[in-house]
Amino acid sequence: MHNVDAAGLGIGDDYPPRIMGVLNVSEESPYDPSVYDDPGEAAQYVDEELIDEGADIVDIGLESANKRFEVLSAEEELERLHVALETIESVSGDAVFSIETRYAAVADEALSKGFDMVNDICGFADPEMPTVCEEHDAAVAKMASPPDLDRPGAVEETDWETRKSPKWAADADYVDQVYEALKQNGLTDKTIVDPAFGGWSEAQTLADDRETFRRLREFRALERPMLVSINRKNFLGEIADRETDARLPVSLAATSMAVERGAHVIRTHDVAETRDAALIGAAFTERERVTGDDVTATRLDIRSSREFRTHLAERGIDPEVADEYQPLIIELDGLSGDRRKRLSAIVADTDAELYGGATGSDLLLGTTISLADVSRRITDRDGDLRRVGEELAGLLQ
Repeated sequence: MHNVDAAGLGIGDDYPPRIMGVLNVSEESPYDPSVYDDPGEAAQYVDEELIDEGADIVDIGLESANKRFEVLSAEEELERLHVALETIESVSGDAVFSIETRYAAVADEALSKGFDMVNDICGFADPEMPTVCEEHDAAVAKMASPPDLDRPGAVEETDWETRKSPKWAADADYVDQVYEALKQNGLTDKTIVDPAFGGWSEAQTLADDRETFRRLREFRALERPMLVSINRKNFLGEIADRETDARLPVSLAATSMAVERGAHVIRTHDVAETRDAALIGAAFTERERVTGDDVTATRLDIRSSREFRTHLAERGIDPEVADEYQPLIIELDGLSGDRRKRLSAIVADTDAELYGGATGSDLLLGTTISLADVSRRITDRDGDLRRVGEELAGLLQ
């Protein structure tokens, strides 16, 4: 994992999770408690509600990212920038200040006058954004997005047939598109990736967000720190049947899980509570690293063949190798004595192993290849066990 230095703040596996508090200087922003147009009041909010509560980074937005509102031009954002600059000049606490913008010109001006990093919700749709950030030696959060300054986060609207290939576009699911969108237009040495949670387009569903969250570990294959913005999001509220103002508990539960799955920065309006939840997630993370004289060995946090394949592909290794090495353990309940004997005979002809447990359940052990072999042999040789073979095949997908 490549750590990032954001104006002296370390972000990555070698550091504790970082909390990004939010300030908006846009009258359109939907979350009123964080919206200010007076620099003095805004600075007081930053000091008392963000920095004093544990925010490491303060992300200042000049306009609402809500798709219901018209997108401001770079010139219009620049007209509002003075409020943000006056605010950070008045803040007494210590934090890294991030400017949320999609425009390289706005980022350049903000970084030149006191901001430390950039939060680009359009994922380098402005081709000059990476260059500007590199010239200022600034960290930049890059949210997955199509190469369109007017459509932040709407990865499904990318012409993937042209940007990748017709075959890739036909086979890719939503999370595959998010992952590839983060790779489009490259990554700077100080890029932090953001998988784009939230309703960024009409096509994006709550199920898409849930699947992205479930597969968060895959994004670690990009070898960059990860930012997640899940505070009070709809995909969490739906699970618990809670409206926005009652979603803090589900947000905190998800925060701990996100950190355990690889997130390094949590963007939130609820700073103090989120900080605590993030520390719990970090305390129970199982990633391990050992450093010798000049070699560092890290146990990769890989839990599935899909994650294994992603890491291999990023390193230029044939993803099929994962099928040979990824161990799988399948628990089987309900096998009768006769069916267990027949299954055991089938497994004996493969590289898998079947073990009977004292609890009455059976454990089927093997790799993706060997268990797929078991599934095929069941289908070919034993109609009575066909359902077992079908269930096994389903688990291997």
